[in-house]
Amino acid sequence: QVQLVESGGSLAQPGGSLRLSCAASGSIFSTYTMGWYRQNPRNQRELVAIITSEGNKIYADFVKGRFTISRDNAKNMVYLQMNSLKPEDTAVYYCNARTVIGSTFWGQGTQVTVSS
Repeated sequence: QVQLVESGGSLAQPGGSLRLSCAASGSIFSTYTMGWYRQNPRNQRELVAIITSEGNKIYADFVKGRFTISRDNAKNMVYLQMNSLKPEDTAVYYCNARTVIGSTFWGQGTQVTVSS
């Protein structure tokens, strides 16, 4: 079982920045593929960014050039640096972990609101 706890969600102005953090349990965190997803207005959970155990990164087109995913295996942490925020980035953001055997775990989510 992997437990994930997100933090860092808040209210930000358009053009502003936020940094989300996700703390993960487990002694083999370095082997997990970690990701950030968000719940869109249609109530669908969509991929924002993922980072593999090798450090390869994949981003959704709508965040390319604005968001950066990173991980610190020594601290069992994954981060999402969000810059140039837009109102349409408003969503609940979820941390995700996928193990090498394909098990998937989710955090409880953190609310990001972008509004002036």
